[in-house]
Amino acid sequence: MKKNLFLLAVAGICSWCHPDVSAQQKTNAHGEILLSGNWKIQSAAKVHDDGKKLSTSQGNTVNWFPANVPSTVMATLTANGLYKDIFLADNYKKADRSAFDTSWWYRTSFALPLEPNKRVHLVFDGISYRANIWINGKLIAPKTQVYGSFCRYSFDITGVAKPENFLAVEVFRAQKGEPNIGFVDWNPRPLDESMGLFRDVKVVITGDIGIENSWVKTIVDTATLKSAQLTVQTELVNYSDHPVNGTLELKLEGKHYSKPVSLAAKQRQLVKIDPAQMKALSITNPRLWWSHDLGKPELYQLNLAFVSGNKTSDRKTVTFGIRQIDTYFTGEGHRGYKLNGKKVFIKGAGWTDDIFLRDTPGSNERQVRYVKDMNLNTIRFENIWGTSQNIYDLCDQYGILALVGWSCQWEWEGYLGIPDDDFGCIRSEHDINLLTRYFEDQVKWLRNHPAIIAWYGGSDKLLRPELERRYLSFLKENDNRPYIGSAKGLKSDVTGPTGMKMLGPYEYVGPNYWFIDDKLGGAYGFNTETGTGAQLPVLESIEKMIPPDQLWPIGATWDAHCTTSSTALNSLKVLTKVMDAKYGAAVNLEDYINKAHLLGYESTKSMFEAFRVKQPKTTGVIQWMLNSAWPSMYWQLYDYYGIPTPTYYGVKKANQPAQLIYNYKDQGIYFVNESTVALKGAKAIVEVFSYDSKRLLKEKIDISGSSELARKIFTLDKMDRNTFLSLKLVDGKGKLITDNFYTLSSGQDVYDWENSDWVGSPMLSYASFKELNELPSASLEKELMTAPGNRMLQVKIKNTGENIAFFVNLKLKDAQGNIIVPVTWSDNYFTILPGEARIVECKLPMDMEKLGATSIQLAAWNVRPWIIAMN
Repeated sequence: MKKNLFLLAVAGICSWCHPDVSAQQKTNAHGEILLSGNWKIQSAAKVHDDGKKLSTSQGNTVNWFPANVPSTVMATLTANGLYKDIFLADNYKKADRSAFDTSWWYRTSFALPLEPNKRVHLVFDGISYRANIWINGKLIAPKTQVYGSFCRYSFDITGVAKPENFLAVEVFRAQKGEPNIGFVDWNPRPLDESMGLFRDVKVVITGDIGIENSWVKTIVDTATLKSAQLTVQTELVNYSDHPVNGTLELKLEGKHYSKPVSLAAKQRQLVKIDPAQMKALSITNPRLWWSHDLGKPELYQLNLAFVSGNKTSDRKTVTFGIRQIDTYFTGEGHRGYKLNGKKVFIKGAGWTDDIFLRDTPGSNERQVRYVKDMNLNTIRFENIWGTSQNIYDLCDQYGILALVGWSCQWEWEGYLGIPDDDFGCIRSEHDINLLTRYFEDQVKWLRNHPAIIAWYGGSDKLLRPELERRYLSFLKENDNRPYIGSAKGLKSDVTGPTGMKMLGPYEYVGPNYWFIDDKLGGAYGFNTETGTGAQLPVLESIEKMIPPDQLWPIGATWDAHCTTSSTALNSLKVLTKVMDAKYGAAVNLEDYINKAHLLGYESTKSMFEAFRVKQPKTTGVIQWMLNSAWPSMYWQLYDYYGIPTPTYYGVKKANQPAQLIYNYKDQGIYFVNESTVALKGAKAIVEVFSYDSKRLLKEKIDISGSSELARKIFTLDKMDRNTFLSLKLVDGKGKLITDNFYTLSSGQDVYDWENSDWVGSPMLSYASFKELNELPSASLEKELMTAPGNRMLQVKIKNTGENIAFFVNLKLKDAQGNIIVPVTWSDNYFTILPGEARIVECKLPMDMEKLGATSIQLAAWNVRPWIIAMN
């Protein structure tokens, strides 16, 4: 395969030499012209024209690849049919990277509606990593000036722009020691090192005065929530060689304000407007922005315009939310967050972009909906991800909090390629200057997003003090959300203790770990990244990654899709060892996957449950990770193909707003209520069953009022045998609010605490569940309750036998047997007691007929798979 991947389709892809200059131009909400379509790319090794010629109508683009922007080179090549099986087996390791040793050209043409006395700017929101930029035969910026993935660039092309324009950009990939986009060990490095125009390229046309970097600062009266004070800050820039007088016009909620402004030639002036100047900036009874679990994420719009001589020179619209973010420290020194004065318990997971940065607004929205569906309220962005602001827009709209900061890629020599110390690899004056610009450009770009509640300067380490002081100096005048020095529990000489912790684990630990550990990664404080190791996808996804002849037994091809860490987490050996000890060795592929799914479901569910039960000693937990950049076996709540893993539903179950939770440390049943509704007359039903489905205990417990934190309502006696524990929360009329289910062992998982490391705590012995292999078969009846054509599918499942139906799962499929995505089930991987009926709902993105849904596959641990035809 090596060397053939790149050459596969080159000869068959051609483009016309002179494209239609009016093709595929889009205008965004700010009136900016997005240069998104009509691009072509090609390796410089195959291009004979220089930049001067390529940026004219004479440039030859025969045999170039059609492209869109934003895109990386690899994103474009895969869209054009190259690297078709790049993720199958271990093909990625064999792929040839030499095609990216040379530079690549991006070229487009576009028309402009040029008018007298207008200024034209060409803006690049993100280039990886260096670029020579040519337009209409002129080099407007060389690669010695244009470099750094997180720098934003704007070039005045007024004297160069024409009605028909030709733009050629030569991009160069990042080299060793250059701080690039932050993929680390959760996937292999992109073959092209993310080289390309990975964020928007646009043309901005204004008069002599432009409006830039507008920001609305909000301060909420957190004592009453009945008022808020806004301050508008914006930069006015005079692009001309003469002074200009005019007015800055503001419009908010139907209220207007005008401020006279004079600018000297080439002057950039910072303008601030507060409630003393514009009374409408003092808001009574503001519509506050809340995370979705606490309220409604309300958004406002501010319109700005600069008017001179009765003509509008420029206008901008700022979407923002009114909210107040603060942090606090517990008595034990752990940091927590407050939203509008209310403590908010952080429940989240870590995001990554697609390995070739191919995420779209559609794929982003599907993923943000998944986050909300799992009852999570936070995404951690370790790296300022996104090919546009879209992912942050969606967090704003759906009420998802965002923790945003730099990746650990620049903190370790093994990743960046230059020596590291306690402050990472950024030490030279040049690199400190570059990282200062990175931060300033990104904060100004993103600071109006209410969802972003903190900037993290480092991940595994602190920034060098000089660099951190520069960040703080900038933030003092340009932002008012918290700055955290590192996601790890460190103390900075500049900013003090972070109040975070990053002590793992990253590999499997049992469900009891989270309750019994109080020194490492267990449930105390704020754990910024932690997880339970391998979280296998469903079989249908695995079959896309592993060839049929290598599916069983588990081997090296499976390991190729684990993490790329050199020291651990790079195989399924730990997973297999744990499963063998707990459940007995798998006898076939289906058995292996079922046992892996149950293992991951229970431990990941318990992680979130423990952090909820231990409040207020816990302030937050981030599952490592949310998603995968490529087809993976590790760290994911839904897989690369968008299909939820069983752990997805474990997390959803654990984080039900009101829930009953079993504490593995004290055998207590805890009631947790983070909902905004008091549960009057609610009752907890606690039942214990033997593995042969004999009821051993049933208790009904009254739960009065509401509790934001956890309280113990019952204690189980220790059993001398393995049991099932069923918990149900019902309202005053007996209607089910939520349920929970556990497999409990008479033994315990035991840990070798003294040999714990960053990966986790080795296990000395294991709780055994081998009896699950002998569960008696259950009998189910099922009924499809919703006719095709609706957006909601209901399935009624009734246990008609005497045995518990354990770990029941449902999959919606098309005629070819593919799982349909994105769909979300109200519950999945659940258990049905004898005589019990369950109605499970499936939310659909469109009508079933359009989805091509033809059947539902039902399977369970002790029920043979059934197919429910959708007639």
